[in-house]
Amino acid sequence: MIIDQIRNATLKINYGGKTFLVDPWLCGKGEMGSMNDIPGRPFITVDPVQMNLAMPLCDLPYSKEEVLKDVDYYIVTHVHPDHIDMNADGTVGDGLDKNVPVFVQSEVDAETLKRSGFVDVRVLSDEGTDINGVTLIKTPGRHGTIVPAGDAVGVLFKANNEDTLYIMGDTIWYEAVANVLSEHKPGVVVVNACAAELVGHGRLIMNDEDIDCVAQSLPEAKIIVSHMDTVAHAQITRRSMRGLLAKRGITNYVMPEDGERWTDK
Repeated sequence: MIIDQIRNATLKINYGGKTFLVDPWLCGKGEMGSMNDIPGRPFITVDPVQMNLAMPLCDLPYSKEEVLKDVDYYIVTHVHPDHIDMNADGTVGDGLDKNVPVFVQSEVDAETLKRSGFVDVRVLSDEGTDINGVTLIKTPGRHGTIVPAGDAVGVLFKANNEDTLYIMGDTIWYEAVANVLSEHKPGVVVVNACAAELVGHGRLIMNDEDIDCVAQSLPEAKIIVSHMDTVAHAQITRRSMRGLLAKRGITNYVMPEDGERWTDK
């Protein structure tokens, strides 16, 4: 297993001999604009100053061509503009190879991808989908502590001679996530954890307390902390997260920088 932290929730994963690109948000620094630029201003951050920050807050660590090289499958956990590039008309995925198979969470998201020109769009299944020896299983998520900011899911990866990998996706800690850990006991868990917040939705993804819950529930797993230092509504940075996790005594984690690779070998 090889996991490349690209930027935000964008990961390039080699697993079971296949290469997956997860949540491919690949536009240049600031190209998405600020939350003030979103029509109708549907999102209001807890700190209004953050509304003016153009996203992504940083560039890709290397070229888009290098990110896309040798990718066999795309996975889009949900259609939000910090998980796949989005146009004003709602179409997504400019710059991606529209012939590469893409997995999504629902028929609703599948229609968006098809309307955007993707040729082979597949919906993830709770029972699991086998692709040449790698099984992908859709897992539940709760994308907000008050009112979820839309549907979002995670993905379990299983294959012979590989540890089970759990990409939690955009979720907070709650019972369904705990149940996935208890049932499947993944060896590697990727958490999205900058504690991004929006008024009306609350905290959208994990914070240090949620990571502590993961660590206590499955202390033998390796936790990879992702979705850091890229979106304007984040409440925790990599630097502050290290201190928060140290106070909690959590050591079984890595928090890769953009462009950094982690492998289980």
